[in-house]
Amino acid sequence: MTMPTMKDKPRVAIIGGGIIGMAIGWRLAQAGASVDIFERGQAGQGATRAAAGMLAAGVEAEPGEQSLLPLCLESQARWPGFAQELEALTGLPVGLRQQGTLVVASTRDEVELLRTNYEFQRGLGLDLVWLTGAAAKEKEPFLNPRTAAGVFSARDGQVDNRLASAALRVALEKTGARLHEGLEVTGLDVQGGRVTGVVLGDRVVAADQVVLAAGAWSRLIPGQASPPPVRPVKGQMMSLSMDPANPLLTHVVWAPKCYLVPRADGTLIIGATTEEKGFDSQMTAGGVLALLDAAWRALPGVEDLPVKEMWTGFRPGCRDDAPILGPASDLDGLILATGHHRNGILLAPLTADAIADLVLTGRIDPHIAPFGAGRFNAARAA
Repeated sequence: MTMPTMKDKPRVAIIGGGIIGMAIGWRLAQAGASVDIFERGQAGQGATRAAAGMLAAGVEAEPGEQSLLPLCLESQARWPGFAQELEALTGLPVGLRQQGTLVVASTRDEVELLRTNYEFQRGLGLDLVWLTGAAAKEKEPFLNPRTAAGVFSARDGQVDNRLASAALRVALEKTGARLHEGLEVTGLDVQGGRVTGVVLGDRVVAADQVVLAAGAWSRLIPGQASPPPVRPVKGQMMSLSMDPANPLLTHVVWAPKCYLVPRADGTLIIGATTEEKGFDSQMTAGGVLALLDAAWRALPGVEDLPVKEMWTGFRPGCRDDAPILGPASDLDGLILATGHHRNGILLAPLTADAIADLVLTGRIDPHIAPFGAGRFNAARAA
């Protein structure tokens, strides 16, 4: 993407070094801005590392989230160009795979729910195909023999979020952005109702614009007039090791109560629980049992695979499961890019383009206009 440039080099401070903060920083640095990204831990090691990397705008479309669909579809369409540009700059792979996504069902109740979701999603104009159980097993032969039906979405795929994060770190370095890790922002510097920088303990780093992209921690940054209503939504996940030369699975598969994401290196990711437990990072026996049971019912061969890794992550959730993108409603100089919930990886390209353009030109991209912080103020007033 070609970003606008400015005669005067704007100073931008970004709070949060996940995929959203790094992608925004990369776009801004490309355009000539002076960019500092502040990450309290290690860049890309929070929700970005915990994610499965699914680009599932189609199969994840749910009733009540119709307004989010155009945003997801547009960002999904930008991923190939985003990935190509990132790989060309850094020489590093990001693991984009566009072979499609399969949703499966076995019992009568599961098939009926699958059909209901399929008809809803088709009604939104999504390009999905209904499959018999036999057709689903032609795509994935190791599925449960009792698989009775499936839905195939050719446009949904995946990216390796950990590889993309590593590439973004190199892209930031190559474009001159500064990434500060292990450095916690302890507040916003506010002068006359405008944010003029970030506070780091006993010092202030001045900035013309501050972008808040701290994920589930966004509301905890002191100095905000109205902190965004973002909360942590815990997810437990795990991965198994397949033989990369003869994997059990090649497509992303959604099954009742779990999803399965195969990587090119043979890793099989199983996710994820959804828990309202604050910042509790513990793996639980019940969480692991639920993941393995759901995965085994869809793909029985998982019982023979070695366990590779188990982890938790914190999705930044909002009340309406949609992100908060745009200027803060009551504090000049602060721009919000948070609350992406389960769509942080999917929405990274569009978020980066739109927020960088907003910082540089003041324009609000029509794609993000419905997702400003003001929608919560309007809801309170009503």
